[in-house]
Amino acid sequence: MDKKMIFGHKNPDTDSICSALVYADLKTQLGDNVKPVRLGELNKETEYVLDYLDVKAPELITKVPEDVKGVILVDHNEFQQSVDNIRDVKILEVIDHHRISNFETNDPLYFRVEPVGCTSTILYKMYQENDKEISKTIATLMLSAIISDSLLFKSPTCTKEDVKAAKELGEIAEINVEEYGLAMLEAGTALDDKTAVELLTMDAKEFSFGESDVIIAQVNAIDTGTVFERREELEAEINKIIKEKELDLFLLVVTDIINSNSDVLAIGKATQNVEEAFKVKLAANRALLEGVVSRKKQIVTHLGDTFK
Repeated sequence: MDKKMIFGHKNPDTDSICSALVYADLKTQLGDNVKPVRLGELNKETEYVLDYLDVKAPELITKVPEDVKGVILVDHNEFQQSVDNIRDVKILEVIDHHRISNFETNDPLYFRVEPVGCTSTILYKMYQENDKEISKTIATLMLSAIISDSLLFKSPTCTKEDVKAAKELGEIAEINVEEYGLAMLEAGTALDDKTAVELLTMDAKEFSFGESDVIIAQVNAIDTGTVFERREELEAEINKIIKEKELDLFLLVVTDIINSNSDVLAIGKATQNVEEAFKVKLAANRALLEGVVSRKKQIVTHLGDTFK
């Protein structure tokens, strides 16, 4: 197979899915033979976006087929967040906006990582650099990713570049950014039909901090209390995941998208690291992190420092 595959991380969020679709469009315009795929089920926010545009979701894969020429990673670079056989395939490119960790290749590659709030902000610049057309659909996909990652520009990860890109993409898409963004984020907070396992895995990422293995799962909600009504069930499933994956810590972050705070549930032998990182005292494994909404910029960085 001549075709190359493009995909985001496991338990994909809106940026991960949209970036794969968007970069596949740009690469196709540039004459490349690529296929966007995904490494997990869609969340409700992403479903809202794809339904709004009548765009088909990328094909689900668990492993890269042997006959694929190479892969392109978007919205991630850490191997534990990627496809199961990532170490056995040729990585051709990486387009990302996260920290660089646990990453190495045998061959040179195109590696582009920028300190912006969203991968799609980088992709928007790449369309401009290559002087390629951005359709309304592609503009809406990129705009949706930026809205998602920035929580409609409220997140501390949001940069001036993200806001500028979103404004310009909104004009191309002919969309009222605020109205569309609120509807999209609210769609993502509909959690009533989710099992405890689904809540814990729908947006979970694995991290290695030194010799410690940690999972940080994030759920956006309008009322965080409704999530913790299922606390016993959640704790039971978390303990199963800790045992199965031999984790030092599982941190569930339930983010209030209205008030920009997060209620966290920390379980594992490294819960003291959470207290140290955020200067809080866990009460029955829970604490309120005021003003904390970003896993990338506020949680991973502070928590990671305590394991050094």
